[in-house]
Amino acid sequence: MKNISIAGSTGSIGRQALEVVKDDSENFKVTAIGAKSNTDLLKAQAEIFLPDYVCLFDETLKENIEGHLPKKCKLVCGQEAIDAVSTLGDLVLNAIVGFAGLSVTLTALKSNKLLALANKESLVAGGDVVERIKIKSSGKIVPVDSEHSAIFQCLNSERASSVDKLILTGSGGPFREILDIDLANITLNDALKHPTWVMGPKITIDSSTLMNKALEIIEAKYLFDISVNRIDVVIHKQSIVHSMVTFKDGATIAQMANPTMCLPIAYALNYPERSLNAYGKIDFSFPSELTFEPPNREIFKSLDFAYEAGSVGKNLPTVVNAANEVAVSAFLNEEIPWLTIFDTVRYCMDNCEISELVSLSDVMEVDENTRKVATDFIKARR
Repeated sequence: MKNISIAGSTGSIGRQALEVVKDDSENFKVTAIGAKSNTDLLKAQAEIFLPDYVCLFDETLKENIEGHLPKKCKLVCGQEAIDAVSTLGDLVLNAIVGFAGLSVTLTALKSNKLLALANKESLVAGGDVVERIKIKSSGKIVPVDSEHSAIFQCLNSERASSVDKLILTGSGGPFREILDIDLANITLNDALKHPTWVMGPKITIDSSTLMNKALEIIEAKYLFDISVNRIDVVIHKQSIVHSMVTFKDGATIAQMANPTMCLPIAYALNYPERSLNAYGKIDFSFPSELTFEPPNREIFKSLDFAYEAGSVGKNLPTVVNAANEVAVSAFLNEEIPWLTIFDTVRYCMDNCEISELVSLSDVMEVDENTRKVATDFIKARR
């Protein structure tokens, strides 16, 4: 029986993780669940999974849930909630979306936990700081993003010195066929129509700009200790090959499955074993094709942002992440056009002072300052 804690249990990854737990309830016990503000779903999850701790990050919403939980569930709020969900159990799943997930990653590693990481922003915004903590920790990171999980599996038992390059695949998002699209007039509904995956709104918009691939380039740099110039991105419309590794002898190993996040989630939760429940199994008796093509980097400038930020390192990836979060939020609120997302990130990159990141407070300061610059830029463009 493995005890697990889930930070971000009410989000897309958190909900699917609980479905994986339900499928294999004899092997998993939910020790803690945590969410920022969705108290209704958090209460419902507590009723089903009976965790020891229910963690509410927004303390102002305490009255919405206090007194409405099963007796065995202890409610903790605010910083105490973040600490609890980051340190309890044998494994911590960080499924929080955005920069807010960084503190969970750092706390879990400091507590020497096995960390199932679905929060790519932890490594994008705070990669250098996470690395310093990880070196001192006996904890381990198992990636949950489908692309990084695929690479993690392809690298299993392989020597790092034998790797030539990593190849991240992407569906291309809703605008992969760009010839007939008026980029200046892309609507929110257009950008939210992902052709393959069902995800949260922020991640879906990142997919439309290929910023999700950009962030994954930087994340892969830290996860696999490899320079960004050895990480490629290819568009793979079928979303069957989730990523690949090419080795110096010319061999390429790919991880394949039908598109479902339950597979990488189950892999991480069961690590170092594999789940006995099949997710995304391919039936090769049916005719099918796999296609690959390079992304259009003239339009999807986010990829160039990633290669630049990943090469420079220091605080530049933090700037990219913060500027993108502000811009995506503004686009979701229909305050800016889609193309202004790229302009906002570029402006913040061009107007930041490069500096080292030593501590969490350094990361938070860069994040806060960048958000102010991005917000002012967006206000000036309205």
